[in-house]
Amino acid sequence: MSAQVDGETSAAELDDDSSAPRPRGKAGRRFALGFVLVLVVLVIAAGWVTFRAVQATGALMDARDVVSTMESGVDQRDAAALTAALPQAQEATARARHASSDPVWKLAEHVPWAGDQLHAVSAVSSALDDLTQDALPAVGDIAELVQGSGLRRDDGSIDVEALAAAAPALTDAAAVARSAHARVASIDTSDLVGPLAGPVGDAETRLASVAGLLTAADSAASLLPPMLGGDGPRTYLVLALNSAELRSAGGIVGSILEVKADDGRLALGRQISTAQLKGIAEPVVPLTPAETTLHGDRLGRWIQNAVATPDFPRSAQLITARWERDVHGKVDGVVATDPVAVQEVLRSLGPVKAADGRTLQADSILKLLLRDAYRNAASGAQADALFSSVAGSIFGALTGGAGSTTGLVDAVQTASDQGRFRLWSAHDDEQAALVTTGLGSAFLTGDHPDAAGVFLNDATEGKLDYYLDADVSVQCSADASTATVRVTLSYEPPKDVEKLPEFARGARPRAVPPGSLATGLLFYAPVGAQLDAVRQDGDLVAGATATEAGRRALAATSVLAPGGSTVYEMTVPVRHGQVDVWTTPTVTGSGYVGATCTKG
Repeated sequence: MSAQVDGETSAAELDDDSSAPRPRGKAGRRFALGFVLVLVVLVIAAGWVTFRAVQATGALMDARDVVSTMESGVDQRDAAALTAALPQAQEATARARHASSDPVWKLAEHVPWAGDQLHAVSAVSSALDDLTQDALPAVGDIAELVQGSGLRRDDGSIDVEALAAAAPALTDAAAVARSAHARVASIDTSDLVGPLAGPVGDAETRLASVAGLLTAADSAASLLPPMLGGDGPRTYLVLALNSAELRSAGGIVGSILEVKADDGRLALGRQISTAQLKGIAEPVVPLTPAETTLHGDRLGRWIQNAVATPDFPRSAQLITARWERDVHGKVDGVVATDPVAVQEVLRSLGPVKAADGRTLQADSILKLLLRDAYRNAASGAQADALFSSVAGSIFGALTGGAGSTTGLVDAVQTASDQGRFRLWSAHDDEQAALVTTGLGSAFLTGDHPDAAGVFLNDATEGKLDYYLDADVSVQCSADASTATVRVTLSYEPPKDVEKLPEFARGARPRAVPPGSLATGLLFYAPVGAQLDAVRQDGDLVAGATATEAGRRALAATSVLAPGGSTVYEMTVPVRHGQVDVWTTPTVTGSGYVGATCTKG
């Protein structure tokens, strides 16, 4: 029953819900006051978070520019740039971290939607601060060691003890960088507002770059001391690949240098022209059915052909077995370089005097080795002797202390980035690390399942590939689900190509018209993908097929007359928005091509 006042029901009671009594008196006032205080606190907290967000954003903008400079310093191993930029970067990232880590901010990170934005700022701030405070100082110290005189002794050898002492700090720095990158990479940018999503994505890209560089440097610093003989003498085979006659790895094995490493000192042992190692009746080790189908048994019978497989660990196994069988001696590892890699090293060393009195220079070494050697030499043996002489002369300058450590590191890095410098170790722990890197060149046996491959092998049995231009490119489909790998081959020999010595023109005149160029192509799909759309100039290509290491592969042959060209196309899936293609490094082209594919 309603309460009555002077016979009337109050308006307040008419509006009241008897099932939900309202506070009255002092209790009501306390409730109202508390409600107002909560609103005030929320407004103050929102204002504080906004103030802190402005602080953090400003600091992150400052940090972004400085960290970009430091990324360049890490990439170029520039100790001066790293040292100069570090204090400013540390101050900026510390400000950003402080502004985005107080208790009010952390509490606000639990607010729906807005909390996602705040968490992203906090995560990026802490990641960049960890990088500048705990990783990059060690990088600067090591860069200074490489650039200074602390790593290379007066006799040109490497101080393996100094390198080993520096390695733990680099290991810690790489771990910090990987952790920082992982935290930022875990942020779902689709939940972020546009003005924030872009910078977070940019930070993730930069952190990935720095983490990758530091991880590679960490591997090198850990591997080099024992590989350079820090734990005892080592013996390596250095393969001089000849790009005038292509193989998947870059060129046939023209000569082999035996190199001894002991406590950072390198010494040249035996030099063998592969012409001295004739073909054998049976493969030196058993070949798989896929290898026989795609390469023929010459892969295991002729040491020059051991690099026809795109998997360098397999090539090293074949060459090591042949060396131990016919030349004799323990092999701890195999290194391969091509003339363009030699050019990079020579650029660092400066002019080198060869044994025959000529001066070797970077701007003319390719023409000397790949063109003039086959125009002027009376025989293949004479050309091989020139290769061996050049290799020995450059090696002598290298071990004699010529060039700067930084220049040599840059030369090897550039060559490795293009697939021109390859390394295999007979020691399982070292090889386990190498196989994960580009330096290991383990296309089939490494962890590169999403990469496609297009490899070139000369089929003329001549020395004409100096005149072949092989352009490999990637074109994404509109919906970014597939991509077309396009290989354009163009052949422009000199007009008097038919007058070149027979050993240079080719040993298959009945199969290949004199002066023309035959090239074997190997197409590999990513692991588990189909390979059913390879075309040449628009027509489907037929050839030998096999499955190797989970990859569908197709072998085809192109024959080009002088001035001719042809275009091959292969369709591959886009995985994780990226297409990576491993290919044969040539005189004009790198061994790695890639593209990022996005819709629209």
